Amino acid sequence: MSTLSAIHGLASTIFSNLFVILPVPESLPGLSEKTYIVTGANQGLGYESCKHLLRIGVGKIIMGVRSLDKGEAARRTLLDESNRSPDSIQVWQVDMADYASIQAFANRAASTLARLDGVLANAGIMSGKFYTLEDNESTITVNIVSTYLLFLLILPKMRETPGGTSSFVVVNSALHYVASTNEIALATVNGKPRTIFERLNSPDEADMKDRYNVSKLLVVLVTRALDARLKQSKKPGAAIIVNTPNPSYCKSALLRDMDQTPPPEFLARTTEMGSRALVHGLLAGRESSGQYLTNCHVQA
Repeated sequence: MSTLSAIHGLASTIFSNLFVILPVPESLPGLSEKTYIVTGANQGLGYESCKHLLRIGVGKIIMGVRSLDKGEAARRTLLDESNRSPDSIQVWQVDMADYASIQAFANRAASTLARLDGVLANAGIMSGKFYTLEDNESTITVNIVSTYLLFLLILPKMRETPGGTSSFVVVNSALHYVASTNEIALATVNGKPRTIFERLNSPDEADMKDRYNVSKLLVVLVTRALDARLKQSKKPGAAIIVNTPNPSYCKSALLRDMDQTPPPEFLARTTEMGSRALVHGLLAGRESSGQYLTNCHVQA
């Protein structure tokens, strides 16, 4: 972490949250024919993103949720508030801490959806305690491995989508500016190279206060790498956009598992305001691919 990078991240967050009003998403031609997936959709940023997508006329939303009961309750509220037809929203179960669940979710999308115009990968965790899920530390499993496992599994269906493009959007944070690179630097142990995952999965060395920040830095790096690979690909079908928007610090349940004192609430955006940035990322054009977005524009 460089001092200048940390200062930039902090200053941009304070300025954005106190002085920037994000544009309200507006309807675009053809949205009534499109289908989008939103994970972590029953609350917070995911729920507010679904509200915007319904309001601007998206044809179908798949709410990816861990709890079907909570998802169905959120669906009923969304339908009541939007006056949309029941078939405009479906609730599917997916647990981002379970690789088999992700596989089943992707298989369902591949076999039942006529098209897939975008995925808002909103589900994520922030934990101050070291524990494993599947084969990695929990934050890395959910925020990185599971997120991009979903992308790779669902990529063929995205390519089949008519209309030119399909988007995969991963929620980010300005906290990636303050992430230490110590845990993702390649190193050797007793003369043998140690992988980044081996370092991240070492409970004795893990800095869990920084782990969420590191996961978001990895999202930036993976997004860039995927974009480069996709642009080199000669496979037919829809062009794939991958980007990573920052909703900024919002009033949400993300910090519930952290022991540290959260930033002052007056600095936080509402989840509705933050969701505008996520919907922008979902609808953004090819110029956004491979990019970190903030305040609804590409961050240079």
